[in-house]
Amino acid sequence: MAVVTKLQAMRSHSVSAEGGTAAVLYPELGDSFESHIFDTVKGSDYLGDQDAIERFVKAMPSEVYQLEHWGMPWSRREDGRIAQRWFGGYSYPRATFAEDKVGFHEMQTLYDECTRHEGISFYQEWFATSVVVEDGAFRGVLAIDIKSGELLPVAGKAGIIATGGAGRLYGFATYGHGSTPDGLAMGFRAGVPLKDMEFVQFHPSGLIPSGILITEGARADGGVLVNKDGERFMKRYAPERLELASRDVVSRAIMTEVEEGRGMKDEKSGYDYVHLDLTGIGAEKVKERLAGIREIAMKFRGIDPVEEPLPVRPVCHYMMGGLDVDIDGFTGVRGLWAAGEAACVSINGANRLGANSTAECLVWGRIVGAEAAAYAAGKGEARVPREAVEGEEKRVFDGIFRGRGGTDPYDVRDAVQRAMEEGAFVYRTGEGIAKALKAVRALMQTDYLHCDDHSRRYNTNLTNVLEVEALLVAAEAVLACAHAREESRGAHARRDFPGRDDANWLKHSLAIHSPGEPGGGQVRLAYSPVRVTRYQPAERHY
Repeated sequence: MAVVTKLQAMRSHSVSAEGGTAAVLYPELGDSFESHIFDTVKGSDYLGDQDAIERFVKAMPSEVYQLEHWGMPWSRREDGRIAQRWFGGYSYPRATFAEDKVGFHEMQTLYDECTRHEGISFYQEWFATSVVVEDGAFRGVLAIDIKSGELLPVAGKAGIIATGGAGRLYGFATYGHGSTPDGLAMGFRAGVPLKDMEFVQFHPSGLIPSGILITEGARADGGVLVNKDGERFMKRYAPERLELASRDVVSRAIMTEVEEGRGMKDEKSGYDYVHLDLTGIGAEKVKERLAGIREIAMKFRGIDPVEEPLPVRPVCHYMMGGLDVDIDGFTGVRGLWAAGEAACVSINGANRLGANSTAECLVWGRIVGAEAAAYAAGKGEARVPREAVEGEEKRVFDGIFRGRGGTDPYDVRDAVQRAMEEGAFVYRTGEGIAKALKAVRALMQTDYLHCDDHSRRYNTNLTNVLEVEALLVAAEAVLACAHAREESRGAHARRDFPGRDDANWLKHSLAIHSPGEPGGGQVRLAYSPVRVTRYQPAERHY
């Protein structure tokens, strides 16, 4: 096995996941598979594929125990059993956690386990530029060894894209700056459609002005959202679940408070916000269960949440969409699978419930690993065709590294992020989406594909330009799908189409690579049915 990663493996942004990993651990105490399945279907606004959700829910407990056996330091109840907390949209406290550093501890546990096995090699700081497909089958990837600047083939009998989402489409995001949609763009160019890209999750509590995540666990442990009048406003929007309604509901509530004049404004950044008040939780509980976010708040805002409320606003946090895969994570390209946020199985539909993302990574990490291993076992020697290497060298080095142009690629990146925040934020309109889509397509036609730094070693200028190219691919897919979907569902809230339309839009969007589309685009749209097994669509209430 070869793990090709553009960062040091433990710098992957998954280490920043804070709140929990969802699993049914205590059916004898009232939780059940049925409850977790229904909560996830309802949370998805009925766009999640229900057979995939059922498989996911039933597989999760063993993943928690597997991590436990490998050394994962789960937080504990007083009786010594694994602890769980409430999370938004759930009818039972099933978010398994490790203080508020669950991602770091899960990643460390998995990485440590990998180092025990001689058959796993890490190619760290290798920037993959393309997936190689020959005769409809995966042959490997081409990647730049950032340390030397050399483009090298990595041949493989089978491949898995597990590169995360497209969060850096937005300037205000919880994602690390390396979280760009490189894997989505590579899969897309290799012929894998992008599915449900219009559904972008905005987490209700991004710290002003940095966008760093304040975990949902803070609200689960007793934090409340208040407006400038000190009012706990969620009682107007979700009278039963309050701050623990699903994330799309809470984010829209915050933006409504701001738009109706009950928010506050950060003069330095210009961001409007509300307060997340943790002072009622108690100092000891904050220090024990929310130590990480307390440290973040003190370092990045100068506020001790034990004593003062935190300024927060909705922040880009997750992409429900991704590479179109089946229930086994198969992309349709022989020998190629995808897992995690890079894939759209789809269990999340139009809105993901918190703590289901790290869980999805674990479940489909196991599934696609087994599928890819079984496929590879029956194949001969892997090879990457020489013409694929030569073609990519010409594209990357002749076209970009030695390219010339008058448009600054960093200005293009900033313009993409502005277009997305103006056209595809929490609330959207057809006019606003169309304006943003036109801007993105115009940016795609500019001469931004060039590099000012002509050194070979650690040329981040070159990798940054390749990241901008991927951002444009993902941005067009998000906006094209969002403009076409004339309804409001989950995280896709259209002011001009405020209702959910199951008669016309209970279906998945597919963005298919099609260069030369009208308006300078590369996306052609198609649709596929949602797999409904046991729960017919119903109106959501929290």
